[in-house]
Amino acid sequence: MNYNFSNDTGEEKNKKKIQKEFDNKPTPAFIGASWVALVAGMLAFCVGLSNAAMLLNEKGYYLTILLFGLFSAVSVQKNVRDRLEGTEVTDMYYGISWFAALASITLLVIGLWNADLNLSEKGFYGMSFTLSLFAAIAVQKNTRDKKFIESTEEV
Repeated sequence: MNYNFSNDTGEEKNKKKIQKEFDNKPTPAFIGASWVALVAGMLAFCVGLSNAAMLLNEKGYYLTILLFGLFSAVSVQKNVRDRLEGTEVTDMYYGISWFAALASITLLVIGLWNADLNLSEKGFYGMSFTLSLFAAIAVQKNTRDKKFIESTEEV
């Protein structure tokens, strides 16, 4: 028999378990580096688009894919994290988030494959897109970790 004499509710136990995983809060340097990477990736992508010799509708396509990719990557990160923390996430939303993230990457690859651009330009867009997605995930993770740690310190 296992007797539990603590006054902790299930939610408090879960919070303590999660807190152990986040004892190392993100440093200001990592938070700053994540934001710099996000801004640099997005800015490089957008400056590349503004200087590109392509039609306005093509530029709009690539900009929309960037925004779609950023949103879907953050959504996937949030869903994965919610599930790890025991927060209920429907399978439908979880699947849609993954589908959207993969769709944005696929649409970028198809667009660049068929674009009349130099190989170096295609690589530039691919790398700035990848940097932006990675940085968006890191910024969201840092923001969530920081908020979680602040909320547990208040208790």
